[in-house]
Amino acid sequence: MKKKAVFPGSFDPVTLGHVNVIQRAVPLFDELIIAIGTNDAKKYRFSLDERLAFLQQTFSEYSNIKIATYTGLTTEFCKEVNADFLLRGLRNPADFEFEKAIAITNRKLSGIDTVFLLTSADTSFISSSIVRDIIKHKGDLSKFAPQAVVDACSKN
Repeated sequence: MKKKAVFPGSFDPVTLGHVNVIQRAVPLFDELIIAIGTNDAKKYRFSLDERLAFLQQTFSEYSNIKIATYTGLTTEFCKEVNADFLLRGLRNPADFEFEKAIAITNRKLSGIDTVFLLTSADTSFISSSIVRDIIKHKGDLSKFAPQAVVDACSKN
């Protein structure tokens, strides 16, 4: 049986923390779907097309990674793509407490299990909001975001 996982997020923008979790998850699953969730009520720094392009550029060399977008419940998207697992990255104990409640809810809703991976120590402090702040103040992104994001932001 093939193991398929969904790694959901807004990826606004994708960070080196996301990259770390994804690269370490690749050998665990036959297929990994990076799923960009959209929420019309949320104001994003980057458009959906930009976020999609960042992820496609960053993971273009991986044959078992697919990039998709979705709206609505993550568990419904998982059903649509026949995913067996949700993948979530954890940076700290606060992330765990937050993600644990969601994982339990998702399990009750759909029976899907969540696999947690700890980010590596050198990326555990990085969040998309920190990266957005660095972008806003025109700081050096190279230690926080993949090259696709760095390149896009250096053009602005």
